[in-house]
Amino acid sequence: MDKYLVNVPVATVWTSYDSAREIDWDAVTNPADISSWLHHLTYETRLGLCEDNLVQTQVLYGQEVLLVGEKDEWAHVIVPEQPSSKNEIGYPGWVPKAQLVQSKPDWNIQVGPVVVVTKTKARLHQEKDLELSFQTILPLLREEDDKVIVKTPDGGQGGLAWEHIVVCESLVDRYKGTGSDIVAAGEQFLGLPYLWGGMSSYGYDCSGFSYSMCKANGYTIPRDAHDQANAGKQVDIHSGLKPGDLLFFAYEEGKGRIHHVGIYYGDGKLLHSPNTGKTIEIIPLAGTIYEQELCAARRYWLETEA
Repeated sequence: MDKYLVNVPVATVWTSYDSAREIDWDAVTNPADISSWLHHLTYETRLGLCEDNLVQTQVLYGQEVLLVGEKDEWAHVIVPEQPSSKNEIGYPGWVPKAQLVQSKPDWNIQVGPVVVVTKTKARLHQEKDLELSFQTILPLLREEDDKVIVKTPDGGQGGLAWEHIVVCESLVDRYKGTGSDIVAAGEQFLGLPYLWGGMSSYGYDCSGFSYSMCKANGYTIPRDAHDQANAGKQVDIHSGLKPGDLLFFAYEEGKGRIHHVGIYYGDGKLLHSPNTGKTIEIIPLAGTIYEQELCAARRYWLETEA
């Protein structure tokens, strides 16, 4: 399978090559304008992304995808960085060809050194500036006094201000955060509107939020809630919860199908991206539908020895 790189700040991965609607134009072009796309979506058209099964996930600038097929101006891809029970190699879906470029042999964001965007957004300065999402990762070319120079997917380069990034010698040896670090990463996004399939700081869905906050702390976990609930370390939901654990919720008062995931905040509270029309929030579990539907907890972060 040929390797391609995402060449827009956020590429939406659609369920099919014909999933995108006329109102989604700004999300499927290059340059893409995610802010404009989201601004023009009504509640109903946002909800349709989920209820009409239009969107699967998203990938960030510089991320690698594997090409498995083509149809007209669309590429059928797999996202290796997003583990999924849908495909053993990674998450499958469709991306506009215009948003991809063929990967160069020297492109490597695993070995490093790499630059990681650690703020909610960061401006990549080049001939035409781009606004990059939290957790965008690009190869480092060199360090300067006021910025770093990074390699870009199209073979060019750009600059990022130091205050928006960290440099990692290797993602393989990246610092592994604590549960409290996972919570702190999530707190940056309080008030951000929910987006079905969202995997960027323009909007997260529930499992995209938990996936991305774990990724920010050095942990790669499955992309979807039901897969996340089947991995990690099992935690007792009545007595073992610690901040940073993932909480899972199921229909039929916890006995049915898992439909939601959030991050345990501590003190009986949930940090999560709820659903269409709502924003990322911290709420007490007591007395809510979530208290009734809580069915499992998993820990992905490493506990250090006392």
